[in-house]
Amino acid sequence: MMVQAVYKTGVYIGECLEKNVDDNKALVKVLAVKKHPKQGDLHHPNMAEGVYFHQRKALAEFEKAWMPLSSMKDFDETFLNYKESLKQAWEHLYNQHENQPSPFSQKTIQCLMDLKKDYSFE
Repeated sequence: MMVQAVYKTGVYIGECLEKNVDDNKALVKVLAVKKHPKQGDLHHPNMAEGVYFHQRKALAEFEKAWMPLSSMKDFDETFLNYKESLKQAWEHLYNQHENQPSPFSQKTIQCLMDLKKDYSFE
């Protein structure tokens, strides 16, 4: 069964492999990225100074992760392959911060540029 699910701050499309109702989680194999994870300290959103600024990579293609059942919904639309969807999600997050003068946006851009190298975009 194909699903859309949230893992931390990213949203992914994948195959639901197993459900654990007792723990309210499902094992999902990632096939595409719908929303790239946020950068920065999640406990201090939109702050860049005086906090540890986390760099967060998207889950890898075919990576399996336990995701909350409450975040899952059936997904029956067509979707881009992993690499194309990752690039599109990365670009969307980049574009949100590109022209923002805040220190948070500038640090987000730095993290995203480092991740771009890891992701091997052209």
